[in-house]
Amino acid sequence: MAKVKTTFFCQNCGTQYAKWQGQCNACKEWNTIVEEVIQKPEKSDWKSPTATVKKASVPLRIKDIDVSKEPRLNTFDGEFNRVLGGGMVPGSLTLLGGEPGIGKSTLLLQISLKLPYKTLYVSGEESQKQIKMRAERINPNNNNCYILTETKTQNIFKQIGALDPDIVIIDSIQTLHSDYIESSSGSISQIKECTTELIKFAKETATPVLLIGHITKDGNIAGPKILEHMVDTVLQFEGDRNHVFRILRAHKNRFGSTNELGIYEMQGSGLREVTNPSEILISEKDDELSGNAIAATLEGMRPLMIEIQALVSTAVYGTPQRSATGFNAKRLNMLLAVLEKRAGFRLGAKDVFLNITGGITVDDPAIDLAVVAAILSSNEDVALQKDFCFAAEVGLSGEIRPVQRVEQRILEAEKLGFSTIFVSKYNKISLKNTVIKIQLISKIEDLVEILI
Repeated sequence: MAKVKTTFFCQNCGTQYAKWQGQCNACKEWNTIVEEVIQKPEKSDWKSPTATVKKASVPLRIKDIDVSKEPRLNTFDGEFNRVLGGGMVPGSLTLLGGEPGIGKSTLLLQISLKLPYKTLYVSGEESQKQIKMRAERINPNNNNCYILTETKTQNIFKQIGALDPDIVIIDSIQTLHSDYIESSSGSISQIKECTTELIKFAKETATPVLLIGHITKDGNIAGPKILEHMVDTVLQFEGDRNHVFRILRAHKNRFGSTNELGIYEMQGSGLREVTNPSEILISEKDDELSGNAIAATLEGMRPLMIEIQALVSTAVYGTPQRSATGFNAKRLNMLLAVLEKRAGFRLGAKDVFLNITGGITVDDPAIDLAVVAAILSSNEDVALQKDFCFAAEVGLSGEIRPVQRVEQRILEAEKLGFSTIFVSKYNKISLKNTVIKIQLISKIEDLVEILI
């Protein structure tokens, strides 16, 4: 018999140790180091007769390297393509993480049912009947999607060799196990080994592989941090179960930008792509209400109009409360201090609550002016006009600072029917003959004078 080899792994960060100890030196967590059994027999070759083996690399002079655009596979999902940077790159490994029940499996199953390519959907969590029932709701007519319920990587590669798919989807990486590692599924060593085998397969056959990953209670993808370094793209599927909208972000992307954003609406028939996000982020109302302001923001290359809601009321319990949903609470405190110092508003004895509608989080400084306008509107109980919007940063001395790509924000506001947009006087704007009125202001006192 082969000698059984054991080693110790931190279950929080994946750091390996030769012996057990109470605290992990890397992440400083206590009692997370666990012994795992590792026994590696001779590996059999997984390759199928149809697999195309990648040739050995040779060094090239940098000027001789071909920089032509990477070929991409269209997923026929506009939001997914946008976040990936134009589609799936052959041989890439993409990891999708998110809260339980947020819709990760639904998203990838929906994409696999749209694809005209031969797709293998491998599930280690659900039976074929369960997946079939879900597929019937999404898209019952598809002959290119094959479902496999299996958790052992050796058996999966046998089926891949027989089927020769164009795309492989694994749901999820934490359920897989390899015969080459003796530890249980979901352990640090199993996740690393299974991911390594999938990377080798993807690179040698130029087949894109999509992985679903579980997340921990802290919101990080479960398993070793090295898992995120090994894959080419890390996507995060976010949202609130109380809202029907889901947001897809890229935390890492070797083939495109990480600033893009995809928005979906959860329906009974699956996830609907939201091509105009402003329709869900601005609430429809007939009456003008105080404390509401519209901000023109950007997510990647996409302009969005979002609604800021503020409530200012007299503090009941002595110490004023400061609460922000979807906005940085420290930045809210800074803006309140600017209003008190530069504009003379006494907000120190008042509660201030701020909310960005739609359940999204925005860190664009260009929404500062809209936040200030919403707070002023609520404090004075004066409703702002519904066709006003704002796009500027507020400095500590009360000056209105310019923001990037302001012309794109102006055109988006004009397209959505706004009559006036407030921007910094120091922005260089070359737009001419615009229907929307561009109101230039230089300091916070100018805004107070116009609005109040």
